[in-house]
Amino acid sequence: MLVSGRNNAKEILKNFSNKKMIKRVICSKNFNELDILSLIKKGNLEIEYKEKRELDSLAKNNHQGIILEVKDFCYTELDSLIKDGDCKLLILDHLEDPHNLGAIIRTVEAAGLDGIILPKNRSVEVTETVMKTSVGALYNVKISQVTNLNQTIKKLKNLGFWIVGTDMNGEDYQKIKYPNRCVLIIGSEGFGMSRLVRESCDFIAKIPMHGKINSLNASVATGIMIYELIRK
Repeated sequence: MLVSGRNNAKEILKNFSNKKMIKRVICSKNFNELDILSLIKKGNLEIEYKEKRELDSLAKNNHQGIILEVKDFCYTELDSLIKDGDCKLLILDHLEDPHNLGAIIRTVEAAGLDGIILPKNRSVEVTETVMKTSVGALYNVKISQVTNLNQTIKKLKNLGFWIVGTDMNGEDYQKIKYPNRCVLIIGSEGFGMSRLVRESCDFIAKIPMHGKINSLNASVATGIMIYELIRK
C-alpha cells in the first residue's frame, strides 16, 4: 500500500515500531524536508529518488514529494481489543466514507479508546485515503473486522459491556450515565444504525440539534460522543 504526504510520512517514520512496515521510500529529486530525511536516515532506510511526474503517477493524493510503500494494514482479532475492567470500544455500523473513518481514528487515538470494530461487508476498510486522513494515528489504534455485528454485540454484552447506540430519536447524550465497560455505536452516514443493531442497544443517545440542519457529519458526531463518554 502506498501512503503519500509529508505529515503522514513523518508520523509513520517517527514510530520506531513501524520501521518494519516500510518497504520503500520514494522521494522527488528536490525533496529537502530535513526532519523527514533525518528520520529516514535514523531508520537506515534507503531512498529511491524519482522525477515528480513519476510520483504523480504513483500517488492518488497530493504526495508533497514523498511516498512510502508500507505493508497492508493488519486488523486485530476481536478478543485482543477486550480487556478486564474499564474498557471502551467503538462500533461503526456500515460506515462508508474513508475520510470519516480516518478522522474517527484520529479521535479514537487521541481519546484513548481501546479499539474500533468494523463489519467485513458493506463497510469502509482501511485504505490509503484512511491512512492519509488519520495522519499516522492509524498505527496506534487497534481495529477489528467482524463477520456479524449482531453476534459480536451479543458476545460483548455477555462479557459485561453496555451498548450505547446513537439516533435522533434517543435521549440527550449529556443525560446518560455511561458505564465504564461500554461500547459506542455510530451508524452509517445515510441510514444510521441498522434495525437489529438498534434493538440490541441498552441506551440510545442523541445530540440535540438547535440549528436548521438535522444531523452532523459522522466523524463530528463521533468525536462529540467519544469525549462525553470518557468525561462521564
